[in-house]
Amino acid sequence: MSDLAYYIPLGGGHDGVERFESTPLTVSTWADTMQHGSPPSALLVRALERCGHRPDTRLTRVVIEILGPVPISEVEVRSWIDRPGKRVELVVAELWAPGPDGTSRAVARGTAWRMQTADTTAVVHTADGPLAPLSEAREIDMTGPFWDSGYVGSLDWRWLAEIGGPGPGQLWVRPNPVLVEGESMTPSERLFAVVDVSNGVGSKIHPSEWTYLNTDLTVHLFRVPSGEWIGLSSETSYGPDGVGMCAGVIYDEIGAVGRINQTVQVRAR
Repeated sequence: MSDLAYYIPLGGGHDGVERFESTPLTVSTWADTMQHGSPPSALLVRALERCGHRPDTRLTRVVIEILGPVPISEVEVRSWIDRPGKRVELVVAELWAPGPDGTSRAVARGTAWRMQTADTTAVVHTADGPLAPLSEAREIDMTGPFWDSGYVGSLDWRWLAEIGGPGPGQLWVRPNPVLVEGESMTPSERLFAVVDVSNGVGSKIHPSEWTYLNTDLTVHLFRVPSGEWIGLSSETSYGPDGVGMCAGVIYDEIGAVGRINQTVQVRAR
């Protein structure tokens, strides 16, 4: 089993279906029996990009729905174009895995608007201000409970703001493994391999006292990211009835590339 990839390819079945073995690098912070949200999100994005691929298009908005715990097991990815179009099309991918009774079921779903590209360099504008550069970020001690899970330990973390401190959490992060053994990651795969950590980066509560699992993530990308590092500036708001919302800006080393939102279920331990 590879120690450098989140998934091992097992080949495909019929059209639009691929199978993968999940490696221990996908293991979640919350339980060693389920995957962190980032690797499945990136695997769905891989399918969304490849399904009916056209070089003159790209993903612009991606919604990932976590339908249940994603087990550390063989998984199957199914994808299709739900709404075809020349300029705009809607692509769907689902991640299937065995449930508690052994029956296969959908555990995550990704939907994406894929748009035809055009030259708009004459009107380029970035609304969100820059993130402090990687050179100003620092490593911190990330050993012990909640940090030693397979997935969290697979990332390079460089922090710009104190964890849980005032204002948004800010950092630079990159994955060390590839998404699928034998493949290089696309820019979108690399982004989604890390962006689900946003609600943890923006958290104001401690995981030893609270759980805060997100049920989804919505990402809008106005520019394709470049480079190995992804920057996040995120903060989570908490309501009075067990529901929170994380909102953040996503960066590469050039500047902002998009925004992310997540719904968070909050519970006292």
